[in-house]
Amino acid sequence: MAELTLDVARKILDVALAKGIEKKLKPLVVTVLDARGCVKVSAAQDGTSLLRSEIAHGKAYGALAMGMGSRALFQRAQEQAYFIGAVNTLAQGRMVPVPGGVLIQDGGALLGAVGISGDTSDNDEACAVAGIEAAGLKANAG
Repeated sequence: MAELTLDVARKILDVALAKGIEKKLKPLVVTVLDARGCVKVSAAQDGTSLLRSEIAHGKAYGALAMGMGSRALFQRAQEQAYFIGAVNTLAQGRMVPVPGGVLIQDGGALLGAVGISGDTSDNDEACAVAGIEAAGLKANAG
């Protein structure tokens, strides 16, 4: 698979949302970006709070921008806060360096990223991984 198709992005989104329901999580927003950083699909469950969409996008965007899952960005922010702060300034504040942004890979090819926000960062990440793996792709959380 050379690129992330809309059908695959929808599968990732549907499974991620279903995983959140199965785990009885708070309402989630799921955003799937392609390798260029363009939104392929995004959805918010009923009851999400106001900024969840921007946070989900920021998790996915940060993962793509830096080429690593947002869990790795979170760890790097703890070790090198000035660096992540500087990079986020360059990114015009669009990165959210906490778990929940997961790269989508097919073999060695980068297809895009999923960002999820709504519950704890660990739960957000687990739903993203479930969606990606259900689509037969490799999830790289960090």
